[in-house]
Amino acid sequence: MKVLKVLIHASTWFAPILLPIVVYLLSGDRDIKRLSLQALVFHVVIGILVSISYFFSFILIGIPFLIVFGLIALIAPIVGIFYALTNRRFDYPIIGSFIR
Repeated sequence: MKVLKVLIHASTWFAPILLPIVVYLLSGDRDIKRLSLQALVFHVVIGILVSISYFFSFILIGIPFLIVFGLIALIAPIVGIFYALTNRRFDYPIIGSFIR
């Protein structure tokens, strides 16, 4: 179960949409389902926010947002992996408060 949690968090670098969907559909554990749904929504929302920031970076207003959202997209899964390895619960920023 620990390995599956680590894979869900690490999916941000190799299958950000596919792996959480597959795990959500195949897993029977409620905790794993919650985590995979959070990861899926996080990846989609961060992807949209980074895309919008990239679009607005041509007029310079989006560059700070691009940096912030890029850092969140990089740091949150790393923290999630660390929490999974130490058997602690991790909720993605903002998304975790909506998906319980």
